[in-house]
Amino acid sequence: NGDTLIPVSSVRRVIAEKMTRSLHEIPHAWMSIEVDVTDMVKYRNSVKDAFYDKEGFKLTYFPFFIEAIAKALKKFPLLNSTWEGDYIRQHKDVHISIAVAVEDALYVPVIRHADDYSVRGLAKQINRLATSVREGTMTMEQMQGGTFTINNTGAFGSILSKGIINHPQAAIIQVESIVQKPVFIEENVLAGRHIANLCISIDHRILDGLICGKFLQHVKFLLENFEKRQMSVD
Repeated sequence: NGDTLIPVSSVRRVIAEKMTRSLHEIPHAWMSIEVDVTDMVKYRNSVKDAFYDKEGFKLTYFPFFIEAIAKALKKFPLLNSTWEGDYIRQHKDVHISIAVAVEDALYVPVIRHADDYSVRGLAKQINRLATSVREGTMTMEQMQGGTFTINNTGAFGSILSKGIINHPQAAIIQVESIVQKPVFIEENVLAGRHIANLCISIDHRILDGLICGKFLQHVKFLLENFEKRQMSVD
């Protein structure tokens, strides 16, 4: 009848099993917040050419978001937890899982001790892991031990999405596309600003809206006060 039957690969089968388990076991709740990243965009644009000349690959916005989120996880460690039945394991170390897509599969390698890295260091880690996925050299060890997942959905132009939690973690955050919008910066004064949505999915057994909201507010503060923190890619 013209239909195409596509065999389910072993990688796709594992993804299906993990996603089904996550939705079956974890009561998901969702929240989104708008962040004004205008200063961050200006800074990245001012250093991206020098970064490429030195490192040999492009500096994206993603490591800037990871840097802020990793710092916020140290302030709100309950977000960096897993559900283990009779108790909640609050992890001391921040090991960030990142989603890397290829043609037929999605891999989730881990940046270990992500809070110890600068933006430049995180950019190097992302590039190293993404290259490993593309070249087919990713190992199971590189995808184990994550405590929190950050998904760069904005790379595809997405502006709003609901992530499925990477079982057994407590939360996943979607970093959406940066878009320019007219924003009232003071009464009756409109200006073009760069805005990004951060969308978080949480395990409602571990987390509730109060701590989730405070966490997102802190991430927003870190990103919007970019220059005041004297952040650099070094």
